[in-house]
Formats: sequence, structure tokens, C-alpha cells
Amino acid sequence: MIDIEPVPAATVVLIRENTRQQELEVLLVQRNSRLVFHGGHWVFPGGRLDDEDFGDDESRRLEYPAALRAAVRETREEAGIEISEEQLIHTAHWTTPPKLPRRFCTWFFLCPLREAVEVSVDNDEILDFRWLSPDAAIAAAENDSMVLPRPTLTTLRDLLGHATLSSLLSGVAQAGIRVFPENSSYYRPEEMGCFSS
Repeated sequence: MIDIEPVPAATVVLIRENTRQQELEVLLVQRNSRLVFHGGHWVFPGGRLDDEDFGDDESRRLEYPAALRAAVRETREEAGIEISEEQLIHTAHWTTPPKLPRRFCTWFFLCPLREAVEVSVDNDEILDFRWLSPDAAIAAAENDSMVLPRPTLTTLRDLLGHATLSSLLSGVAQAGIRVFPENSSYYRPEEMGCFSS
């Protein structure tokens, strides 16, 4: 089988405080089972970078600014939530392993929500949504009541141990960027327009 070149994509971990339960909750959306890639799985909102995400400057098709724009667009399309690029915090980059029929190199962003939002799914690509604590989502995956792709599960595990957004953001600032696989040739942050540490 020929190795397929991964397609650039962006994913957004929308996270809020549940003050009554004193825990954090993330938004997971369920993909339609008809979809080829992760059909029926529960994931964070996201998708491939489109041409319009790169803007008008054809001479500098930088991937990172396009990923920010795609993250905002996909969150609106899949969850009906308006966010801004300024809210996004780059936390990880995952590339699908070789030999698979579909491959993506995905920029992961954290988006802390301090105001209430209303979720609206399109009932086409996305069929359902849930706000869950990382603990509850991991437990649902372990008892097979939800199917979570590996990057989603790993991200949820990275969120454990934080009950507030301020604690999480402090931890994220110290953690650095998770890159899978390590030293991926598809993650060249400065060359791609990502200059933050």
C-alpha cells in the first residue's frame, strides 16, 4: 500500500467550568456513522483545512494561521459556537500513522469558555453532542459506551487533575506541545507560522 500524504486539519477542545460539580467539562460531538473517517466516534469539533482558510496570500500559504481560521470555522459549522482565534491555545499536533486509508496532520487547540454557549449540531455530519468531564468521557470509553479515537482519549487524560480553568491554563503553559509521532516531519512550527513557544 502506498503511503498517503496527511491532510492538514484542526481540532478544538472546548472546555468550561462546571462550578456546581467543581470540575471541568469538554464538548464532544458524535460523527455520523456514514462518515469514512471515525464514523460514529465521539470527537472534539474539527476538520480539514480548506483553501479559504489560507486567505488571499498565495505566496505564503502558512499552515498555522490557516489552522486557527479552520478551528474557528469548524467550531461554528459542527457545534454552532462562535469563537475567536485569540481564544485558541495550541497544545498538540497529531499525525495519523502511515498505511491508513485516510491521514491527517492535526493542530490541536484548547479553547477555554468563560461564558455560557449554546450548542447546535447540523444533524448531518454531526448527530449529537455531550458536555462531559474528562473522567466521565474516559470511563465511557473504557466501558465501550462511547468510541473515542486515540488522540481524543490522550487529550482527555492530559486534562485530568484540573478542576478550574486557571489551574488548567497554568498546567498547559508549563507542559509544552505534545507532538505525535515525536519529531514528526509534518510539525515544523516556525516554518508554518507558529512562533509561540
